[in-house]
Amino acid sequence: MEGISEVAKSKQQLIIEEWNGSSSTKLFKTATIFASPSLSIHRSGSRFNHVWRRVLQAFVPEGFPGSVTPDYVPFQVWDSLQGLSTYIRTMLSTQALLSAIGVGEKSATVIGATFQWFLRDLTGMLGGVLFTFYQGSNLDSNAKMWRLVADLMNDLGMLMDLLSPLFPSAFAFVVCLGSLSRSFTGVASGATRAALTQHFALQNNAADISAKEGSQETMATMIGMALGMLLARITMGNPFAIWFSFLFLTMFHMYANYRAVRCLSLNSLNFQRSSILLQQFMETDQGLYHGACFANVDYFMDLKG
Repeated sequence: MEGISEVAKSKQQLIIEEWNGSSSTKLFKTATIFASPSLSIHRSGSRFNHVWRRVLQAFVPEGFPGSVTPDYVPFQVWDSLQGLSTYIRTMLSTQALLSAIGVGEKSATVIGATFQWFLRDLTGMLGGVLFTFYQGSNLDSNAKMWRLVADLMNDLGMLMDLLSPLFPSAFAFVVCLGSLSRSFTGVASGATRAALTQHFALQNNAADISAKEGSQETMATMIGMALGMLLARITMGNPFAIWFSFLFLTMFHMYANYRAVRCLSLNSLNFQRSSILLQQFMETDQGLYHGACFANVDYFMDLKG
């Protein structure tokens, strides 16, 4: 929020101050304009700090950090790291998938590759519809659990793509299985992300948080694609290096997701949290809304959604 905070007129001198920030964060002066009688502008702070704040505004919500919950930053850090490892592995799995389809081979036909790709995508779309039908109503109430499940299914899908060149006779089945796994990922990840965005928003700024999440993901995607292309180039023709890199990045991906989920402290009730609150009430006679009960919920329910 930028605006004119003070207009003072003294001895025919006009002074205009520009401040930056929001009502939820500390305001800081960015510029002062003097008109007496010539016009002069004095910037507050270094030009580097001014540029850095402008760049930061593209990646964090307005009013940060006061406009989001305390668990926003650690979650986003681990979430960006797991996304980075995913995009790096995507280059390896896509390279294997294209090789299995026949890219670069004279015997491969365009219609054959097109049909196989279409069958792969069709399986994924049907799988996403079925998954939504059976589990759509449970995703927001168990956001932590389904977040982990989504990334695990994504790992399985990439593994199927990497395995596809090893089973040419069962290629269609393997890639369809991988596409089916990723379809679960798309549905569960999107739904849980919406629930977590509502959790992070403290000032009805869910749309802003979602937009800045998109900017962070785009940056992670570009970095991951660049590193993935470099890794694919280095490991080309070396199956051991490809599999070692893929498995190492997969293990890091699972660890980063685990740490991201552990960072979350959700304050909404689902079946598991309600059970723990009732058990706490029965054992200690504390009120259901006592602060200690919620502290125990966060302690015991790190991975229960």
